[in-house]
Amino acid sequence: MASATTFSSMLQFFFIIFCCLGYFSFAFTSQDYANALEKSILFFEGQRSGKLPSNQRLTWRGDSGLSDGSSYHVNLAGGYYDAGDNVKFGLPMAFTTTLLAWSVIEFGSSMQNQIENAKAAIRWSTDYLLKAATATPDTLYVQVGDPNLDHQCWERPEDMDTPRNVYKVTTQNPGSDVAAETAAALAAASIVFKDSDSSYSAKLLHTAMKVFDFADRYRGSYSSSLSSAVCPFYCSYSGYQDELLWGASWIHRASQNGSYLAYIQSNGHTMGSDDDDYSFSWDDKRPGTKILLSKVLFYKDLHFTSTNIRNQINPQLCGIFNRNSWRKLLQNFNYINRIQTTIYAL
Repeated sequence: MASATTFSSMLQFFFIIFCCLGYFSFAFTSQDYANALEKSILFFEGQRSGKLPSNQRLTWRGDSGLSDGSSYHVNLAGGYYDAGDNVKFGLPMAFTTTLLAWSVIEFGSSMQNQIENAKAAIRWSTDYLLKAATATPDTLYVQVGDPNLDHQCWERPEDMDTPRNVYKVTTQNPGSDVAAETAAALAAASIVFKDSDSSYSAKLLHTAMKVFDFADRYRGSYSSSLSSAVCPFYCSYSGYQDELLWGASWIHRASQNGSYLAYIQSNGHTMGSDDDDYSFSWDDKRPGTKILLSKVLFYKDLHFTSTNIRNQINPQLCGIFNRNSWRKLLQNFNYINRIQTTIYAL
């Protein structure tokens, strides 16, 4: 009863919000949204680390972190700095890459003249993640920079003089969470580049599979392995099981390899797919995994009804969620359908 009341309250809240959007929609034009999209993607250029390209639009930024990894005999230049500091945190960077790729997969056809900038933002990260994943066998480099010392000195990355320590997860010090998220990012990006750069796409997917195997074979949380280097900054509070399901889901979507769906079916119940989840974030991937799987298996038409969903139910999905979780998923579909109907009417 409590959950039903909460759901009803949320529905009423969002209904009011969308009504307000409809009332004020006259104040916004398509150009406003185009500018917002351009600036959103431009933000990532401001976070770039490494040797900047000639077409860098934020010209007040310069090269930085060119020797990252050199003291460990690996090349870890590139990638993105975190929010307001000069640390390159692997877990949120990989998650950001996954979502950037997902946005292009779902909405790339509507991005018009920003699609190439969006793909460039993804590639800037995946180039770095590829190096981090392939530099040393059975090793994933997951962070550059000491966050405790970095946070004591706020400075431009071009001028930074704080230690550029390198952190990694290995077979002896595992990090299934950050490794599986890295696999998800590479797999999602492989879909983005499948048509425009098939060789790069294949490389991304192949590496994603290897990194996922590493994450699954040597299980453990990177928070336990790296301790104060990642906590309390980006501790994996939800554990690593959600990332394993998330990573397998993305590889399945990218490869259509049924073994990854079988993996989800076999491990879903023991890895928390039945647990309640209230937020989707760099830490907890369960809500995103459920949406991704639902789209892969039977989300055929945006204008669906709960009746035709039930008629199209793939038994494979029923093996992943319990009955209560499945009921919640159908409720969410009905909820999303109402929102879409409202949006189309604006």
